[in-house]
Amino acid sequence: MSVRITLVAAARSSSLLAERFDDDRPLDQAGWHEVQLAAHALVPLSAAELRYCSPTARSRATGEALGYAPMAQPALRDCDMGRWRGYTFAEVAAMEPDAVDAWLADPRSAPHGGEPLLAFISRIGSWLDTRPADDGGVIVAVAEPAVVRAALVYALKAPPAAYWSVDVRPLSTVTLTGLKGRWSLRLGSAA
Repeated sequence: MSVRITLVAAARSSSLLAERFDDDRPLDQAGWHEVQLAAHALVPLSAAELRYCSPTARSRATGEALGYAPMAQPALRDCDMGRWRGYTFAEVAAMEPDAVDAWLADPRSAPHGGEPLLAFISRIGSWLDTRPADDGGVIVAVAEPAVVRAALVYALKAPPAAYWSVDVRPLSTVTLTGLKGRWSLRLGSAA
């Protein structure tokens, strides 16, 4: 049997330009408003047998607001950005342009002292591969957009550079079906 995992990107905690690396701010007013607007489409996912979330404040709040009562999963945490934590991309690019270039070019590099992109993608993939599939389980997980991107790259066996080409909007969903090492992307309704 296979498992079906629907990933829900957490609602926003800041405007796109104000997003910070490895940020743990709670939902902002726009995020709460977006949850209210999207709730009719996302609340039915609460019927999933297992409901998880990233340990961030905005992922937990998104899951709770949608009625999922999710269990925080440390493995679904955002990428560890080391000394860049709390800074915007623009701030880091201004302070360390060569380090940013190296980080974007090489998925094994970690000039920030945190987690390399390749290790992050592998960690998220390991979480996917350990989900129970014995009885055709249905799972929903609310996570940071970066986690959703990493899951997609892993599931599709895409090269790590594809991570930078995946745009995950707040409250967007993607469903993966399969089992360890054999995942398929399901577009359309999560039902």
